[in-house]
Amino acid sequence: MLSMTFNLMRKSARMLIPAGIAILIGTAFIASTFLFSNAMSASLTRQTTAQFGDADYMITPQSLDKLDDKALEYAYTRTVDDFHIDRMRATEGVDDVRVGVSAMVTVTNGDRNVNVQAIAAADKRGTLPIEITSGDQPIDNGEIALPKSAAKQLGVKIGDTVTIDSQAAQSMRQAASLETASGTAGAADSAFDAMTVRVVGLTADPDGAYPYTGGAAVLSGHDLAPMAGSTDLGSMNVLNIYLAVADKSDAAAKATIERVGKLLPRHYVIQSRADAANESVKSLSSGGTDITTTFLLSFGVLAMLVAALVIANTFQVLVAQRRRTLALLRTIGARKGQLYVSVLVEAGVLGLVASALGVLLGIGLMAGLGASGLMRNAGVDRVILSWQVFVVPILFGIAMTVIASLGSARSATAVTPLEALRPIELIDTRRAGIVRAVLSALMLTLGLGLCGFGAWQIHELNAGRDSLANDHYGPVLLSAIGGCAFVFLALILSAAFWLPVLMRGVGALVSLAGPSAKVAHANIQKNPRRVAATGAALLIGVTLVSTIATGAASAKQTMAEAIATRYSVDMIATGADVTDAQVRKVEGVRGVTAVVSAPTAVASVKTSGGKELSVLVVGVKDVTTLRKVMHADLGNASLGDGDVLLPKRSASSGKELRFDKAKGVTLTDTESTRLTLTPSQADYRRVSADYDAVAFVSSRHFENGGIRTGGRMLLMAVDPDKPGTSLNDTFTSVQSAFSDNAGVTVSGPIAERVQWETIIDVMMSMLVGLIAVAVLIALVGVANTLSLSVIERTHESATLRAIGMTRGQLRRSLAVEALLLSLVSGVVGVLLGAGFGWLGSYMVFSLYGTVAFPFEWSVNGAVLAVAAAAALLASIAPARRAVRTPPVEALAEA
Repeated sequence: MLSMTFNLMRKSARMLIPAGIAILIGTAFIASTFLFSNAMSASLTRQTTAQFGDADYMITPQSLDKLDDKALEYAYTRTVDDFHIDRMRATEGVDDVRVGVSAMVTVTNGDRNVNVQAIAAADKRGTLPIEITSGDQPIDNGEIALPKSAAKQLGVKIGDTVTIDSQAAQSMRQAASLETASGTAGAADSAFDAMTVRVVGLTADPDGAYPYTGGAAVLSGHDLAPMAGSTDLGSMNVLNIYLAVADKSDAAAKATIERVGKLLPRHYVIQSRADAANESVKSLSSGGTDITTTFLLSFGVLAMLVAALVIANTFQVLVAQRRRTLALLRTIGARKGQLYVSVLVEAGVLGLVASALGVLLGIGLMAGLGASGLMRNAGVDRVILSWQVFVVPILFGIAMTVIASLGSARSATAVTPLEALRPIELIDTRRAGIVRAVLSALMLTLGLGLCGFGAWQIHELNAGRDSLANDHYGPVLLSAIGGCAFVFLALILSAAFWLPVLMRGVGALVSLAGPSAKVAHANIQKNPRRVAATGAALLIGVTLVSTIATGAASAKQTMAEAIATRYSVDMIATGADVTDAQVRKVEGVRGVTAVVSAPTAVASVKTSGGKELSVLVVGVKDVTTLRKVMHADLGNASLGDGDVLLPKRSASSGKELRFDKAKGVTLTDTESTRLTLTPSQADYRRVSADYDAVAFVSSRHFENGGIRTGGRMLLMAVDPDKPGTSLNDTFTSVQSAFSDNAGVTVSGPIAERVQWETIIDVMMSMLVGLIAVAVLIALVGVANTLSLSVIERTHESATLRAIGMTRGQLRRSLAVEALLLSLVSGVVGVLLGAGFGWLGSYMVFSLYGTVAFPFEWSVNGAVLAVAAAAALLASIAPARRAVRTPPVEALAEA
């Protein structure tokens, strides 16, 4: 029986190829997922141990689950002096000690600057987590070793000098100035001045210890401390100390570690390099890589489920075509069980071969991806094999193939030898149809009920009425998600009922186009079960793509409107050293319609109730100038020499602010300058989120010395619909205008909106890319359906050719059939996905503002266009087969 099964497979090899391709794609995806997970885990583990350099041990706090809040606070506030570093270095058996402190510094050379992570130098350069590729690490103060990439950006080499500064040092200088102005004793701000240092070495980061900053610079501890906002190295906060031991034998190392352990603060332990690596892998598995792997595997399983529909179609036709062969086998003594096993063995062999090829394809794809360097930042730069890469995809591929063939195997044994000798169409039994219809109706009813319940509860919550979502938002959201899943499953399960009817209706209209369309309309009705399975496979992928696209578009529009209501200015740039040249650059950015450059100062003011507020005072020429950049009703406000414009609500708390207009308000700046002005208020919001309020006064107060200028603010109006540009382009161009000034920050609703849209676009691209695997398999199913239809209709095609149908008309009929299959299923999927996306957006984003319900024409149109194009391509090979066979030969074969 086994040899007969292989003979039948060889005879039907061409029919099995599309099903094999579907399995191959799905298993290649699963294998690639495991390979990606392996590479990512290895990369992250390598990054963790890279911090050791050549060190053997790390002093680190105990695990969080072993510390209470008090112990946790103690452990995480230790400074370098608490570890007795000098005594540690002098301990017998200790070869080197490196303090794991760092700071972000801005390195400047002329008009170029770059931000890098700086770490403290070690006694021996081998214990550094990075590699010194040229020169040496700093030995004395006033020296720096720069990452090669940073040195290239700055245009410096070993021996050149650069200037270093940091936000922490700037903050300390400002704090010192405030203390001096208030008359209290403070640290001399000169200790935190920017400093000039000489480049003595170049570094590289081969193990990815600092993947987000492209490596690290090295400074002496004396120079690093002020860059971190500390007066000296000993007062810097530190969590990790790295030790290298002279004698690495177990006994000697253990004795050295015991001696060092006596010098440690409470709640600290010494961990070996191997233990740190194992703990890292364990933590990553529970929190990072396993989640990523599970997420990706869910799409691999989805792809295999779609492939199962393609496989089921293939075996249905195979059994239908082999009825005479199966009947003869039954006649000469083959038992039903043998035929049943024969079909399952054929499916198992197909699954094994295709899955094995899929694993090899997955390995090849990941090897190519690693060689290309496209995902090196994610750690995918090499292929790391494991048993899961081979076993899981192959077992899953075989299992799915065999399960998909069970119905066909049962059909092979369901008829008597005499019945099987007659040509019989493969149809569903009435009982199966009733069971499917009842189950689909129940699932649809339940799904719609859950969706309606979730939407109703969120509506009640937004209306301020009692709702379960007040305290149980998670379960309410899950009920809506579950409802969508039940509706979707019900439609997939019942596709055999409604999808052929829908295609019949659309086909009736299309058939009016001519004889080719009429033939296509007739052919697509002949096997509604196969049409439903093929359409359902494509429906799954298109619905998911449309749901994600619609949800993303709704999220972007809803959040854009919600963010805009929190701000009255589109974009703000603040900094102490904004130059006129930078202002001119910003004014020339496409999309920026107005710019107001204003001096600022920090002051305090008291409300009528006596509450003191932190206020940013901004000087503008007049209210007319302010109206150019502010989206708020300023009413009849004026900005004369005796006026101040204040907001109606606090930017930090949102509470209403009240000021005594009769008494006026007194602004007190950092130099204790007091300025009493008459307040007026308007409902403008979040000009700056760093202060309780932003107060606008006449710029003449800054010009005549009444208020000392502490910084500068650029208030910008942006046209989001400006032709030829995008918000992201505008935001990036404004940031670029300040590229040579690290002290300027750009914020506002445009900045937040760009960040939101970037995150959403990245997630949407990733999800759509993953779902595209299922769509690809579904399109393979369309090609498979057409190929099987051509094989089944050999006699019919020959008859049509014999009575005058041209080859072109026959090709067109298959093309129309493919388009009907793909576009009808695609349009239903788009509409269904839009509905799911709208419901999901309402459930999530209605809590933030008025929900937008857009229809994502671009993505949905692209999906339908791809489906149509792929369907036309899929019809080429079957059409070639149909027209190549001469009518006389085809009639003779039939």
